[in-house]
Amino acid sequence: MNYQTLTCEIHQDVATVTLNRPEVHNAFNEVLIQELTSCFTTLGADPAVAVIVLTGQGASFCAGADLTWMKRMVHYSKKENRDDSKLLLQMYETIASCPKPVIGRIHGHAFGGGIGLLAVCDITVGVPEMKCAFSEIKLGIIPAVISTFVAPRLRPADMRRLFITGERFDAAMAQKLGLLDLVVPAESLDATVQACVDQVRSSGPTAIKEVKQLIKKYFELDRRHYQEFTVEKIAELRVSPEGQEGITAFLEKRKPNWKRS
Repeated sequence: MNYQTLTCEIHQDVATVTLNRPEVHNAFNEVLIQELTSCFTTLGADPAVAVIVLTGQGASFCAGADLTWMKRMVHYSKKENRDDSKLLLQMYETIASCPKPVIGRIHGHAFGGGIGLLAVCDITVGVPEMKCAFSEIKLGIIPAVISTFVAPRLRPADMRRLFITGERFDAAMAQKLGLLDLVVPAESLDATVQACVDQVRSSGPTAIKEVKQLIKKYFELDRRHYQEFTVEKIAELRVSPEGQEGITAFLEKRKPNWKRS
């Protein structure tokens, strides 16, 4: 897979997707949005891939929208802006709903839409030096598209304050808010990400996919229909080949022989 704005490397069963526009702090443009969508669609369907690590090249993780792209937006019609925003939404949704677990290796700053990328990861590991901000408000716009994905991680009161002020906050605050799961020194970042990869590898691959759907359904269904969904789903998975293997392995005190597909 050859891309202009990112790299994708697969080692054993781990794919590492790296935003590769360091000269603009990995800011979004149309090409990056399209390539991320394509890349995660491909990886999600690849039976050889068990885990995806998302990171960035250079000083920042992702600075949000590219300035050159924003200059063009000034002259867009409302319809063109709507179409453009739909592509951005599709990118986030593709990553969020990817059947493979996504680990965010957040090595640097994340602003605006960059926080949206952080929010769609299943596990996020950051460094103390990083800074975040919902900076859209300073441009007279709002973090509209990313709010769908940020909202499950933040309290409404935190969203209200941070969306309105656009204030910068550090990794410790990002962790407290729920945007980062782990904060570790830069020298421990790769080892911590690897530990997360190893944890994921020991989990049932189909079960991981179903967990992501389970959480999605929680936000989509009313209480009664969600409960009905959970009853049907656990019954389905208990008799599935993976469920049978996992339960049998536990009873036999051995590691399960997961089959990835």
